[in-house]
Amino acid sequence: MAAGLDPTKAIITKQSLVPEHTELAFLFSSVLTVARMQDLPTFKDKVRQHPQNVTMALLNYPALMAADILAYKGSLVPCGVDQEPHLEVTREVARKMNEAYGTDFPQVQRFATPGQYVPSLSGEGKMSKSVEGSYINLTDDLATIKKRLAGAPTDSGKGETVPTQGGVANLLTFVDLFQGKEKRIAYEKQYLGEGIRYGDLKQQLAEAIDKELSPIREKRRELEAQPDYVDTVIREGAEKARALASQTLREVKEKMGLG
Repeated sequence: MAAGLDPTKAIITKQSLVPEHTELAFLFSSVLTVARMQDLPTFKDKVRQHPQNVTMALLNYPALMAADILAYKGSLVPCGVDQEPHLEVTREVARKMNEAYGTDFPQVQRFATPGQYVPSLSGEGKMSKSVEGSYINLTDDLATIKKRLAGAPTDSGKGETVPTQGGVANLLTFVDLFQGKEKRIAYEKQYLGEGIRYGDLKQQLAEAIDKELSPIREKRRELEAQPDYVDTVIREGAEKARALASQTLREVKEKMGLG
């Protein structure tokens, strides 16, 4: 809500308050193979990161994500480009359910935005709250943003070609997102010419990010002072969500002969 979602237009709730998601995920898992789930790049990444915690819940996560979407028969999903493999699983579930049982699930597409891939401050991979030193919180103030950007890796500031990956490339991506393409082009020219002063770049970038996040921080403070209101939005959202999801679940169970 602090970021701009309007509870009169969007259903805002917690997944745990809508048990239909997990039941649908179980039904969807009947058209997905273990081999298919194990082949997902996101699953492989987690296995490498946490080899002692490879659980059935992790393996079944894409089925749950499919249920999160298809419970409401959504056709557009706002998410990062890294989630495309999971959306493909959702499309696969929709196709198989439609073919096998005559359901009417849509073929989901990703709702792409300029920030569809936000790189890590560490210079490797995407920004992730589970990787320390890689992210900026929406609640961070200017001083914290400056501190986080200060740790982003750089180079000498000039060269014959502009880096396309690593810390410098990621900083330029942030410049593009928060200060605009013209500013990025100007920095690229500096890199190929007299050189970039990264202290200045990070200072100006921090101020631009802070300007973008400050309204979110302010709105969040207002909402934190109204816990009853937030709880009401979540509770009423759950009721609205369950009304829709239960109808979809009922349809699926009838089509599968489980009604």
